[in-house]
Amino acid sequence: MHYMLKTYLKLLQQSNLVKSCCLYGKKDQIIEHLSYDSREMMKRGLFICKGAAFKADYLSQAFKNGAVCYIGEEHFPLEYEVPYILVKDIRKAMPILAKHFYQNPSRELDLIGVTGTKGKTTTSYYIKAIMDEYFKSVGMRSMGIISSIEIKDGVEHKSSSMTTPESVELYRHMRNAVSSGKRSMVMEVSSQALKYQRVRGLSFDVGVFLNISEDHISPSEHDDFEDYFSAKLSIFRQCETACINLDSDKADRVLQASKLAKSVITFGTGQGDQLGGTVKNARVPDIFGYDIQQEKGRIHFRVKSERFDELFTLAMPGVFNVENALAAISVAYLYRIPVEYMIAGLKKAKVKGRMEQYVSTRRRLTVIVDYAHNRLSFEKLFQSVLMEHPFSKIVSVFGCPGNKAFNRRKDLGLIAGLYSKKVYLAADDPGEEQFVHISGDIARYVESVGCPYECIENRGDAIKRAIEEAEEESVVLVLGKGCEAHQKIGKVSCAYPTDANFVKKYL
Repeated sequence: MHYMLKTYLKLLQQSNLVKSCCLYGKKDQIIEHLSYDSREMMKRGLFICKGAAFKADYLSQAFKNGAVCYIGEEHFPLEYEVPYILVKDIRKAMPILAKHFYQNPSRELDLIGVTGTKGKTTTSYYIKAIMDEYFKSVGMRSMGIISSIEIKDGVEHKSSSMTTPESVELYRHMRNAVSSGKRSMVMEVSSQALKYQRVRGLSFDVGVFLNISEDHISPSEHDDFEDYFSAKLSIFRQCETACINLDSDKADRVLQASKLAKSVITFGTGQGDQLGGTVKNARVPDIFGYDIQQEKGRIHFRVKSERFDELFTLAMPGVFNVENALAAISVAYLYRIPVEYMIAGLKKAKVKGRMEQYVSTRRRLTVIVDYAHNRLSFEKLFQSVLMEHPFSKIVSVFGCPGNKAFNRRKDLGLIAGLYSKKVYLAADDPGEEQFVHISGDIARYVESVGCPYECIENRGDAIKRAIEEAEEESVVLVLGKGCEAHQKIGKVSCAYPTDANFVKKYL
């Protein structure tokens, strides 16, 4: 079903977003396409002008490709007059347009949103693994997923370019899921998506809050920790049930904000220090994990709830993944999924680029590829490696992105420097900032705790050197990019073979 242009104008007017408009007699024009990418614009399309780097050339291309009207914050004079609607805030306008264009597909889906500083991707895949086990048994379609790795909506299957897409894509993927017969979808929800309105208007059946630690603090992201934390907490404004980790730092404040939801379920171990956290709340979790053991790369733990007390096993290494598993079990518990499907799903679930382990038995060398890229993920990963490989030396390969999340340079440098025998600093999306400046910032913190380091800009060369120079009984950690197949250098996103490919080549 398609709507007339005047319908979209009325929606924006009702939200008090319209500054001015001129439709040149096109108010009854049927809109059949919606996009902010001029290259994807089609006939009878409504074009959205967004972004600080937007150019009038993009608008001209959009109209050549079939646009009939544009929506933006400023007027762009072209060689000929075209219909336009000027709005006060294009980011607030986008979800309103997308929600109506795709006929609010979230109403027809069980929608689960996962947020937190660390673990969003793994938790999302754990949820999907459990739900898919159950859906398969009853003849239902698999769960859709929108993650920082990939998007699978029943129609499209593609790699992701950002954690949470813009609202136009989000609503399209949800509509695809519904049209393909899917009943549920899980998605990662970033702080940027919450702050910049990408998920505005969505109603989550369950909103999962994993943890919080300072991250994404820079002029282009969040002004300070309070801005970042508040953005994360705002997910509770738009979810039916809040799913809360009681082992998280600032758990009391998270619980207070969770009252915005209609109901709350909690999970945790009651022993925050086991997973690298701190016990902040004496409340007993609804989904309680205990007796955590690791053996031959597998994590075993028990979970107690009102309905069961069972033993679980994780296919992925990393004791910190118990936290992610408890979150997934909590979600399945809410949907009354039988416990046998929870056990089966988690026993086989693996996530590309997360705790991928490669072993050379001849050299007695282990290499772990992981996406860890902020203070909380570094803390938990190093603690887990020390627990699971108590007699091994640790060698680290990582970097930091250019012109953002500046606090990471100190945090990651200190943590890796403290626990590593040697650190190799390599490029990790330097963008328009010089690698020598980024690596220099990190290196002074690595050096301050007495750890030797080497700066090797080419990431493949750094991985090769780390593996070749590692002594026997070492664990080489290749961190930061996970399974990403691109490097942002300058303004261009360049193809990159992935860390895992380099590890397999050189190991």
